[in-house]
Amino acid sequence: MTETGAKKTGVLLVNLGSPASPKTGDVRRFLREFLGDPRVVNLPRPLWWLILNLFVLPFRPKKSAHAYQSIWTEQGSPLIVFTEKLTSKLQGFTGVDGTHLVIDCAMRYGKPALREKLQNFQKQGVHDIVILPLYPQYSSTTTASIFDVVAEEFVSWRHMPGLHFISDFHAHPSYIEALAQSVRQHWQANGQAELLLLSFHGLPAKLTEWGDPYFYQCQTTGRLLAEQLGLNDQQWKLVFQSRFGKAEWLKPYCVEVLQELPQQGIKHVDVICPGFSVDCLETLEEIAIANQEIFLEAGGETYRYIPCLNDSDAHVEVMLDLIKTVH
Repeated sequence: MTETGAKKTGVLLVNLGSPASPKTGDVRRFLREFLGDPRVVNLPRPLWWLILNLFVLPFRPKKSAHAYQSIWTEQGSPLIVFTEKLTSKLQGFTGVDGTHLVIDCAMRYGKPALREKLQNFQKQGVHDIVILPLYPQYSSTTTASIFDVVAEEFVSWRHMPGLHFISDFHAHPSYIEALAQSVRQHWQANGQAELLLLSFHGLPAKLTEWGDPYFYQCQTTGRLLAEQLGLNDQQWKLVFQSRFGKAEWLKPYCVEVLQELPQQGIKHVDVICPGFSVDCLETLEEIAIANQEIFLEAGGETYRYIPCLNDSDAHVEVMLDLIKTVH
């Protein structure tokens, strides 16, 4: 790194990632990298290697490819498209002290690769780096995995920049307000349903016992959002989606709740996913399409999905506020 010129701070928004295309081969390559991460699957490596290569990769990619095809856009993967649009809207801003911010985005799995983006910062001579994982709630399976890559990359650097790692923003006031604003706008346009369902990505329940704070942070986000919207306990419910495998995951399960609600007399629901910064496979295919079918088949009548914050102006403000907290 150089010591000449004005100080630069590199800000890197990091998301999970996506296959290069919805073709089965590209999905298989993505799943191999994603599911091969020890942070993602907490099983002994030899055992998981056998399960992954003999039972998962030969079959799951075809099914996942079909799901990706249902939400793929002309611009590409929604997750990458929205992340890049959000990043683009942040470019041009400066730090609170006037520091030049070099803002970019990267993916933990797939392209654009996290290591390559860090190396680009190094070539540009940044003095400080802000890593902002786009996971509002911290988990060892997501946020910590990003830190692993950053730490591994820095091992080879001779000149270490200042590092600011934003581990979560699950209770940040501007984040909660942005969520509340999106719900209010949805209600103004469509009317308010009987129940607001807050769906977060699930994790194995064992992780909470091992000290992962994700479950409690999801509860905090839900409570704060409900308070901001003025909802009582009967007007909202927190659930967990995307269960994988046979082990017990965080409960209540979204699918089971959707099947039970019509029998309880609740036939009109709004669904929001506060654990996702931008829309992706889990929100657009699983929640907005597949789970809607489940609810309607169970006797539900109205099911409306409220999009993620994506590249909205409110989300831009959330990102800027987070960056200001560390630089």
